[in-house]
Amino acid sequence: MDYKERYDIWLEKLDVDDPLRTELLAMDETEIEESFFKELGFGTAGLRGKLGPGSARMNVLTVGKATQGIADYICSKGQEAKDKGVVIAHDPRYFSKEFAQLAACIFAAAGIKVYTFPDLRPTPQLAYTVRKVGATAGVNITASHNPKEYNGYKVYWDDGCQVSSEVAAEMTEKINAVDMWTGVVTADFDESVASGLITILGPEYDRDYLDKVESLAIHDGDELDLSIPLVYTPLNGCGNTPFAQMLEDRGFTNWLIVPEQQLPDPAFTTVGYPNPEDPKAFALSEKYGKETGAELLLATDPDADRFAIEIRDADGGYVPLNGNQTGYLLVNYILEGRKEAGTLPTKGAIVKSIVTSSLSQIMAEAYGVTMFETLTGFKNICGKIPYLHEHGYTYLFGYEESIGYAACEDIRDKDGISAGMLVAEAAAYYRKQGKSLWDVLQGIYKKYGYFAENGTNLILEGVSGLERIGRMMVWFRDHIPTTVAGAKVVRVIDYLNGYEDLPPHNALRLFLDNGSWLAVRPSGTEPKIKFYFYSCQDSAEKAEAVNNAIRDEIVGLVETVE
Repeated sequence: MDYKERYDIWLEKLDVDDPLRTELLAMDETEIEESFFKELGFGTAGLRGKLGPGSARMNVLTVGKATQGIADYICSKGQEAKDKGVVIAHDPRYFSKEFAQLAACIFAAAGIKVYTFPDLRPTPQLAYTVRKVGATAGVNITASHNPKEYNGYKVYWDDGCQVSSEVAAEMTEKINAVDMWTGVVTADFDESVASGLITILGPEYDRDYLDKVESLAIHDGDELDLSIPLVYTPLNGCGNTPFAQMLEDRGFTNWLIVPEQQLPDPAFTTVGYPNPEDPKAFALSEKYGKETGAELLLATDPDADRFAIEIRDADGGYVPLNGNQTGYLLVNYILEGRKEAGTLPTKGAIVKSIVTSSLSQIMAEAYGVTMFETLTGFKNICGKIPYLHEHGYTYLFGYEESIGYAACEDIRDKDGISAGMLVAEAAAYYRKQGKSLWDVLQGIYKKYGYFAENGTNLILEGVSGLERIGRMMVWFRDHIPTTVAGAKVVRVIDYLNGYEDLPPHNALRLFLDNGSWLAVRPSGTEPKIKFYFYSCQDSAEKAEAVNNAIRDEIVGLVETVE
């Protein structure tokens, strides 16, 4: 079925006065194609797309179809799975609350117990609560750090992780079997609450999540300088309340939340693109940081699972750290602190993604800790925890370069609240010793090697963009270079058909004879092709120069593909 046929079906099926139909009639040919060129895929643990009418968009019909399919899948697992139920949360985006209530009503109509929150909550709290209440599954309506035009639908299973590829494939079969026009059944929300089929969770669940986060502390009390000046921004998302409560609970006395970005705002008016990985998201934080003399700027994305920081350098200016660099600080702080306290296990384990820097592996090995690699995404990183348990390892930390950190095995997703607590604690701990985070980072480089990290994304939206990304990956596989920026390619790993114990994944890694390596892969959740470049030299300047040369050559080659 092509996009025009799908469009015509929607026009025919929607009521004359339906707002979605009104939007359809106002579309030009390009908009019609972009909205109907595909069915919105159940990809990396769920759905993600632009809001609006159409089979390729997030709307009540596509969300309803997906939810009904997942409900049918849970029902196929028997009465126990239905009784254990589903936990539902949402972020502050347009239609998030409405989609969350719709999902609750569809699950309730299928006789599935539902737990939901009275208002928006962070993604990691949803992941934690799934295991806390013993639910079969969890759903969070969020598009994470995407622009305001997007929304999404993350799905979790009973282990508290985003659903595995195997479960997602089985759910997809059920979703594809649903007729979105006649096959979606909903219950009344208020009646379901009154009957007990839908339970609205109380504040004790917020407290329990924060207690778990705060239990991760490495140092406390007199070991910390709790007067360290901090500025935090939730970027108008879910992080405001729990992050502030965490800082208060831990005893920090000199912190400020960016006022313009404190309350939920689905338009993200003061930030635009609400991704703390982008230094532009720190503009207001820097303003308040300069006014208050803050040593550390902290930010979470709208669903508070991603986390980034800016620190003061030797000249006193604010420097944004990439996800790898923040990861270095966290790995160093956790391992150093555990060793000093005598709590470093004999079989400790850290987990990182295949596109995350090798420096953390060198650091882990220096402490006798084993580093495990997985495919990207925390369904894979946290999904490694059962394997670690089975083989006698103690999970210490998991992270990936895209500003995601999982410091607690009971919160099986990236968590900006716990990462923020540990970084703020680390800053206070080192300040007590007369050091800054900048000093610590330079010390890491001096001890283990000067690493440079570059991440470059090409954003290619729509039908043409998706097709071009596909052509770029095919071309790159057919034209693997033998040298890059004067360095010889000595090893190539293609994950397309799987590699060692890793399942198939559309990604490539190239290793060079000068110690550098690079990777390329399409994003699983965004219209991007992503590049990763890493180099290690005997100085920061050399590492940057080598890395930049490799980046410019590789990206230049791939960009020639039309």
